[in-house]
Amino acid sequence: MRIYFLALILFFALNLFAQQPPNIIWLMAEDISNDLACYGTKGVQTPNLDRLAEQGNRYLNCYSTNPICSPNRSAMMVGVHQNLTNSQHHRSNRNKPLAEPYKPITYWLREAGYTCILGHEKVMDKGRKIDCNFKTKAIGPYDGITNFGLFDKVDRFEVADQPFFAQIQLKVTHRGDWWEEISRQSADRVKPEEVELPPFMADHPVIKADWARYLDQIEYMDAEVGMIMQELEEKGMADNTIIIFIGDNGRCNIRGKGYLHDPGLRVPLIVHWPGKLKVGQVKDDIISVTDISASILQIADAELPDYLTGIPFIETSSNRQAVYSARDLWDEVMEKSRSITTKRYKYIRNDMPWVPFDAHQGYLEFYRPAVHIMRQLKVNKKLNPGEAFFFKAQKPREELYDLINDPYELNNLADDPPYQAALVKFRADVSKWEDDLPNLSMDDFDLVVPAAVELLDWVRYEKPALYLEMLEGKEIGFQKLNKAYRKR
Repeated sequence: MRIYFLALILFFALNLFAQQPPNIIWLMAEDISNDLACYGTKGVQTPNLDRLAEQGNRYLNCYSTNPICSPNRSAMMVGVHQNLTNSQHHRSNRNKPLAEPYKPITYWLREAGYTCILGHEKVMDKGRKIDCNFKTKAIGPYDGITNFGLFDKVDRFEVADQPFFAQIQLKVTHRGDWWEEISRQSADRVKPEEVELPPFMADHPVIKADWARYLDQIEYMDAEVGMIMQELEEKGMADNTIIIFIGDNGRCNIRGKGYLHDPGLRVPLIVHWPGKLKVGQVKDDIISVTDISASILQIADAELPDYLTGIPFIETSSNRQAVYSARDLWDEVMEKSRSITTKRYKYIRNDMPWVPFDAHQGYLEFYRPAVHIMRQLKVNKKLNPGEAFFFKAQKPREELYDLINDPYELNNLADDPPYQAALVKFRADVSKWEDDLPNLSMDDFDLVVPAAVELLDWVRYEKPALYLEMLEGKEIGFQKLNKAYRKR
């Protein structure tokens, strides 16, 4: 009889554990494309993310809805395309509440009983970045009227917080003055001669060294992921915690962050759910970053509001055929471009073709050595057509790429007769998508004036020696110079 009761108690205990909602950790690395070892990138070592992928699912075709951080983060925080919520312009509307009926996903997660946690005490800068283009506050209640808090606490997840949702930003991969120091401190610094550049980037020592530094940041970030995984094990929560790893947008380099080409939109996505997902799967489903938001709500058994543009895909199959993405204002550079990405094609419509890809944006002048080097090579007529494309005086009005046969998007098919039927369909699809967007003018947005434009002029005229170093491909220290400029 005693054995019977013990067995009964054990049965109910196990059943209770099985019914506990899973914890969810959303790891968001900044400014990275699919540049991990498990995605085939040469020269980089990412053992912790590789292990997550081996024990979970790795997705090949996850795309941002905007190739710039704040609009894309706005879309992810709501689960709705940023152009529907008036949050498409970088660093805009920071004092404007989300319009009804939209709410951040943390509102619905809290309603479902989740503790919402921002950041982690042991990652670089504590990983607390929010960066949404609507009114928010890090901690506190949310009603969208007088209260705008997104999270309940910061920096630590504990057993008592269960079930919890933790959003942790992994900042190190974002361009910053720390890159060289991180690389120097690496026990196994990536060697420039071992990296492989994409074919639209010139094979130049400065560019390869900069790419190697980027991979050093990825290795540092991978170690942060490993630390979080270890903490889950030590606290006994690993078996009931889902880890979702993504990039917030593509790498900060040629054709990357800020552009609707593949390096700007395609981001890594790994989902690790112990005991729930068939392990080691590599999936080619078309995924939008807003689908991750919708999936988190579904996993948490939270409400999935009707306004979501994201489609759950982790527990259930998604029938998504395409991702619509947009590029709008970024700092001082006004832009309007739209794209559709399917498994086969990428279509881009550039409504402002007179704004070149290389728009000499103030902030980027400090953080893209490859641009400075390739400008010099262009002047000396040493760029091949694929490399020179980024530096043309104007963008094409339309771009169409066959992603299967041309994954680096080197051959624009928009003018090729065999592809005119596909082109017409994509044009119509973009127009139909835009019909549902709010009809807004720039008066509907509160914009932030970037300081980088004035800073660049100050460096050019007051620090000419440093400016010349920048033109030779050296990062001269944006943050340090910005502090000096403000104190002058």
